[in-house]
Amino acid sequence: MASLSERNRAARDLFAPLGPTYDRWSRLLSLGQDPRWRRFLVSRVDVGPDETVLDVATGTAAVAIELVRRTGCAVVGLDQSREMLATGRERVAAAGLTEQIQLVEGSADHLAFPDAAFDALTFTYLLRYVEDPAATLAELVRVVRPGGTIAALEFGLPRGVWRPLWELYVRAGLPVAGRVISPGWHEVGSFLGPSIREFHSRLPLERQLGLWREAGLEDVQAWRLSLGGGYVVRGRRA
Repeated sequence: MASLSERNRAARDLFAPLGPTYDRWSRLLSLGQDPRWRRFLVSRVDVGPDETVLDVATGTAAVAIELVRRTGCAVVGLDQSREMLATGRERVAAAGLTEQIQLVEGSADHLAFPDAAFDALTFTYLLRYVEDPAATLAELVRVVRPGGTIAALEFGLPRGVWRPLWELYVRAGLPVAGRVISPGWHEVGSFLGPSIREFHSRLPLERQLGLWREAGLEDVQAWRLSLGGGYVVRGRRA
């Protein structure tokens, strides 16, 4: 695997210890929204049983498993964390999907696949952790066939009266809840709010959509979820 950037390495080190507990506590700390958002993400992907999807930042393979269950496709799940992949392999085996899902270690910035190798691609909570989102998007687009779908899930910033409630939760509720669970989750709980704010300050949603189009995607759409706490973006390779 290519050497990791500072952002990539920080993300890997932050989440590496959480693999065995990730699904349970991410569901709880997102107030039940994370699994719902992932299901919505998969619903935006247009593939069938004879097609193959690359799921980047697959983590514990939640999206990969949902893709196979919903569409019958094959999935290659890629992540830079060996620890998260280990948990993902356990989940895939428990779901009886080892024939349909292959998990591999790698970096989104340097994909070890030929051009147009996949029929579709998904990624989850990725662009906040890369040094050059435009270059990463271009690399993701490269490995998808013309006409193939790319869809992504990311945390958003709620608007209007919901923003103060979101701020209260990420500044106080999330770190406190994380501290109760474990030191690792406390670190994540303290990290997420500033990380999400910084990302949207640096790259507002409209600019993100522009990057998708500049990378060679068309019919780009975005859906805000749970009062803006999350959003899904989808486009098709031209």
